[in-house]
Amino acid sequence: MQIGVYGLFGYQVASLLNTKFGWDLPWWLPIIVCIAIVGILGVNRVDLSAKVLGVLVALEFLVVIVYDISAFVVAPEGVSGQALSPSALFVPGIGAVFAFGIAAFMGFEGAAIYGEEAKDPKRTVARATYTAVAVIALFYALSSWAMTIASGPSKVIKDSTEQGPNLIFSFLESNVGVLISDIAQVLFITSLFASLVSFHNAVARYFFSLGREGVLPSWLARVRTHSRAPWAGSLTQTVLALVVIAAFAIASVGWVPPKGAPAILFPVLTLFSWLTNTGALGLVLLMAIVSFAVVGFFRRSSHGLGVWQRVVAPVVSGIGLTVVFILIVVYFNTLLTSDPTAPPSATTFLLPAIVILAGVVGIAWGYILKRRNPRVYAQIGHGTEEQNAPEL
Repeated sequence: MQIGVYGLFGYQVASLLNTKFGWDLPWWLPIIVCIAIVGILGVNRVDLSAKVLGVLVALEFLVVIVYDISAFVVAPEGVSGQALSPSALFVPGIGAVFAFGIAAFMGFEGAAIYGEEAKDPKRTVARATYTAVAVIALFYALSSWAMTIASGPSKVIKDSTEQGPNLIFSFLESNVGVLISDIAQVLFITSLFASLVSFHNAVARYFFSLGREGVLPSWLARVRTHSRAPWAGSLTQTVLALVVIAAFAIASVGWVPPKGAPAILFPVLTLFSWLTNTGALGLVLLMAIVSFAVVGFFRRSSHGLGVWQRVVAPVVSGIGLTVVFILIVVYFNTLLTSDPTAPPSATTFLLPAIVILAGVVGIAWGYILKRRNPRVYAQIGHGTEEQNAPEL
């Protein structure tokens, strides 16, 4: 997902520079610069502070609220609930809708990470998580509805196909003002950059943890002396990003866009869409497995919890997520072509295989570790006894 977001970032920066300054830059050039900056921040353990992120998120919320209000005021076809009707949801390609929707909620579970820092983690973490899900769900629902009102239900699909992510900004420019549209675009870019830094650091720390515990090669656990940054994991993710971006840049030569879409949308329709939704597919699969694993965990001890928490909720979640996972797999081709009737291509099977086969390999490697190195296997997820790592 981290590498996929680079696609949207590259498109947005190149599009903005072209519109405002007439610079006709290839979409991959801003990405290379961004990868370098993110990589430097990663090996120096530079995280964006909560205050900076808080200000950016607040401003982003404000801009979207301005867009929502303007959409309902302008409403070229009137305020209609057509887009919210069940018939508009249960259509061919519904799996693609679920994939995009779930990807948009990525990170809602992050409150649990701060459990050790909370005074009352059982109540605080749960309350923060439920609040985040509720606020995001309502905000997304209202804003998505507003998008259909802004263009009109009969034109929104055509407009979004032709304009892509610029759909919101062009509306703001025409109906609110150029300044607001420019501010919105800059905030969109900064939010993408913040997510790239966050995802990059998370991946680097996963590499570090798995290397430290002996699950992956131990050199991945190397850190810098002065900053304690997991430089080996960070560098690995940077190299992976460069390799993938290079592959997509080469593939973009001679690319024929879908009907009605401009060629500049290549990184959005391929790199961003393919990889982030493949990540969403993996996320759904993980959440389904974890839901059923919760039942197995509480079979040993109730830990003072009732039947709802131990059995009913996780089973319902597991079944629901399994159904969603199947729908995403069945309609995965729609994510690649935007046409539920299009015949499947090789990527239709290759991208889901990246997730599923990686899981199979992981399970196999786990069994190998359990048999050959039970001490390492028993320590997975618990760090190391010394909690130390090689330094640079």
